[in-house]
Amino acid sequence: MSDALEIFVAGLPKGQPRPRAFARHGMVRMYDPATAEGWKSAIAAEWKASAPSRPQISEAVALKLEFYFPRPKAHFCKSGLRLSAPRWHTQKPDADNLAKAVMDALSQIGVWRDDDQVALLQTSKRFGPFGDRASGCLIRLKVL
Repeated sequence: MSDALEIFVAGLPKGQPRPRAFARHGMVRMYDPATAEGWKSAIAAEWKASAPSRPQISEAVALKLEFYFPRPKAHFCKSGLRLSAPRWHTQKPDADNLAKAVMDALSQIGVWRDDDQVALLQTSKRFGPFGDRASGCLIRLKVL
C-alpha cells in the first residue's frame, strides 16, 4: 500500500451541518440535515475511482484539505482579476465543518476505521484560480 494519496474533488464544498432537534407530541427527536449529502457523495465517488482497491487504513493519518471556492463577479473588472481581490475565502462555511464533511465521507466508505485516526489535520479555504480548480477540494492523505 502506498503511504500517500492525492485526489481533487470538483464541486462546491459544503460543510457538515450540525445536528438539529425538534419536539413533537412531547418527544424530542434529533436529526442531521442532509445539506452536505451531495458533496459527500462526490467525495466518495472520486475516492473510489482513484483508489478502488486500497485496503482500510488502521494507522494514524495526516490529512491536508485545500478547499477552493468560486470567485464572485465583484472580484473581476474588464481587464481580469482585480488587484484588490482577496486570496483567502473568509465567509461560511467554516473550515472545521468543511473538514468534518470530508472526514465523514471517508469514514462512511471505509477509508479508515474512524476519523479519530486523523492525527494531523491542515485545512485551508481560498478562492479558486482560473481553470479546472475553480471550486472543489484537494485531498491529501498520508499514513504516518
